[in-house]
Amino acid sequence: MSKVKVGIVKCGNIGTSLVVDLALDERADREDIDVLVFGSGAKMDPKSVEYVVNKMIEEKPNFIIYIGPNPAAPGPKKARELLSKSGIPSIIIGDAPGIKAKGEMEEQGLGYILIKGDPMIGARREFLDPVEVALFNSDILKVLAVSGAVRLVQEEIDKIIDAIKNNKDIELPRIVVDAEKAVEVMEYSNPYAKAKAMASYTMAEKVADIDVKGCFMVKEAERYIPLVASAHELLRQAALLADEARELEKAMDKVSRKPHNKEGKILSKKELMEKPK
Repeated sequence: MSKVKVGIVKCGNIGTSLVVDLALDERADREDIDVLVFGSGAKMDPKSVEYVVNKMIEEKPNFIIYIGPNPAAPGPKKARELLSKSGIPSIIIGDAPGIKAKGEMEEQGLGYILIKGDPMIGARREFLDPVEVALFNSDILKVLAVSGAVRLVQEEIDKIIDAIKNNKDIELPRIVVDAEKAVEVMEYSNPYAKAKAMASYTMAEKVADIDVKGCFMVKEAERYIPLVASAHELLRQAALLADEARELEKAMDKVSRKPHNKEGKILSKKELMEKPK
């Protein structure tokens, strides 16, 4: 069986960036894919983006995932232009600001997954340091995992891998991920757990609104510092609510787990002691 070569380009960071590659091969034993990851760190200016995207195109993967903040910004816009011309099937994974570029991405022949609950960080120098970056990302990753956004992304990528393996036409996803879309893939057994997960994701969407205001719209430090701090506090509470949702499912022994097998098939189980099948 020939392996599918998956190319992932990370420019800047959103919460999903942390696990988009790991979610495809959680035990590092898949035999059907090779994953190649290039990145530009925190930078997402046009020059940085152009360099890493061109390097990935040179590798000729079967398809490319570009992931990072605001697909409508100048750097990601450059990435979209390059990917559109490359002839390689490509999808853009981004956050809510990318919604305004949906039409452009469709015209460019690109797929997209835009995650409304993957918010901008509170990037003000008076507030944001490396410790705060780590705490924010740990909180948002918990929200994205428990709400279902991570699984939705993983399953959409696996559909592309499966199509390539079976010589079928690739159907690129074009999805805006809201709370309802996210939680459906988690197959919650307890309706209260589902409601808590939805609330957690919705709170993360509000975090984005507050941080955009604090980072770009408000100019006075005495106003923008408490704004971005409040956004991070809200996200912390969202992560705690996500914890509660997970604990409710664990108490019922009904946590939905969907590991891959060595051939890349997604297995399924709910009871802790049962084998996935």
